[in-house]
Amino acid sequence: MITGFRVRKYKHPRLRFVVRGKVNGQWARKYFETKVEAQTYSEQKNIELLNQGREGIEFPSSLRVMAQDCQFRLQQRGKTITDATAHYLQHLDAIAKSCTVEALVAELLKVRKADGASARYLQDLTSRLKRFAKDFGARLVAEIKTQEVDEWLRGLAVAPVTRNNFRRVLGVMFGFATGRGYASHNAAAAAAKAKQIDSEVGILTVPQTAKLLESASAALVPFIAIGAFAGLRPEELTRLSWDEIDLEANLIEVKARKSKTARRRHIKIQPNLVKWLMGHAKATGQVAPTNLRKEIKIARERAGISDWPNNALRHGFASYHLAKFRDAAALALEMGHTDSDMLFAHYRQLVKPRDAARYWNIVPTAKSTKIVPFAQAA
Repeated sequence: MITGFRVRKYKHPRLRFVVRGKVNGQWARKYFETKVEAQTYSEQKNIELLNQGREGIEFPSSLRVMAQDCQFRLQQRGKTITDATAHYLQHLDAIAKSCTVEALVAELLKVRKADGASARYLQDLTSRLKRFAKDFGARLVAEIKTQEVDEWLRGLAVAPVTRNNFRRVLGVMFGFATGRGYASHNAAAAAAKAKQIDSEVGILTVPQTAKLLESASAALVPFIAIGAFAGLRPEELTRLSWDEIDLEANLIEVKARKSKTARRRHIKIQPNLVKWLMGHAKATGQVAPTNLRKEIKIARERAGISDWPNNALRHGFASYHLAKFRDAAALALEMGHTDSDMLFAHYRQLVKPRDAARYWNIVPTAKSTKIVPFAQAA
């Protein structure tokens, strides 16, 4: 067994000596013209063997210095060369398998549609992702960095809420890409959020709600009443049909396919809402009347309501419900929220108990199906 490097004669017109030794279990050879050169090289290698051991001599000095430097820098982050190698190999694999942003958007929309996503959700994805693809369409997804996403979002020059909505949709896209192996990380996940200042929730006053119902056409009354006293989202309310309203059980069912959250839920029909629905209930058909927007516009004009807050009926329901019944958990379930944090953040102390009591006493008269004059309802 050879324990070091040895000089041997070699039959060659010019290179007459060879130094042989084993490196990584394989023979290593180097050829020389003179015996002095060969012996000098052999002695040098044998000294290295003594000083560093076989493992050291088989590991090139330049590579050893590089490894030590990399290890030192990685230790500052609590990582090792093994961690770095695994991460980079994952990145290389993603590059090899990656696709363009344009192709990814098309695939994501196709998959979401096949999964049964709502038309509204698909429209939101389409409009925002195609805006991103306009600038990044030809780029490989795996090569896009968080800094680029950050700069693109800031360059939109839109309101903070809109910018964060774009960030949310991009997070969906890059998350889909990582799941498919097209990217090694979600480039939008670490992108900065724009600071949003919550605006005050707007609702109709008790007199305005009463006047709106009084001014609504017979076809519009159920729609307004359910919005005000059951708090369905506008899109849920426009999809609601009469067969989903059970006046015997006093429940309204919001089916999963019609819900924004794709979750089925039930909403309790309050006593005053029962009275509003009794004279209008049907076996089937949509609750929302034909020409809904025109009907609402006419009712608002008759009621003298020029300022219509966003989601006025739903926000009013939540505000007056919380003030009257003081059960945030039950209210969150009826509104389709996962918890009550949003309710306390937006609706707490917005309505006084006295106004809440008046709100839930708004009812139609027995004779005309119109509401009791506000003074009587109070």
